[in-house]
Amino acid sequence: MGIRMIKISAVYFAIGMILGYYMSIVHQYALTPVHVHINLLGWTSLTLAGLLYHLFPDISRNMLTKIHVWLHNIGLPIMMIGLTLTLLLNTQTFIPVVAAGATLVAIGVLVFVYNVVKNLK
Repeated sequence: MGIRMIKISAVYFAIGMILGYYMSIVHQYALTPVHVHINLLGWTSLTLAGLLYHLFPDISRNMLTKIHVWLHNIGLPIMMIGLTLTLLLNTQTFIPVVAAGATLVAIGVLVFVYNVVKNLK
């Protein structure tokens, strides 16, 4: 599972980098929060979790790992799409979408923390 997460994080890294590069070219920085969250929650957090799962395989051999991976990777795109629409359309209509995605990511991260605390020996 660790290697798979690192590969997924590399995709988020590419998306975050391309978004940042685009904003620099057009000198429009409205999507900075999207860029930052993709890089932090997609690239950095998933890479570090993937490294922990790879280096300590005992914490990756349970249902908690699968729950973490699924919640994180379902919630983050939902949150980023909602945030992008909120910022580009300058409306509060998509805030519930952002909140739903953020809630899934937060639960996934808490499951990850519980898994590490409980099973890392």
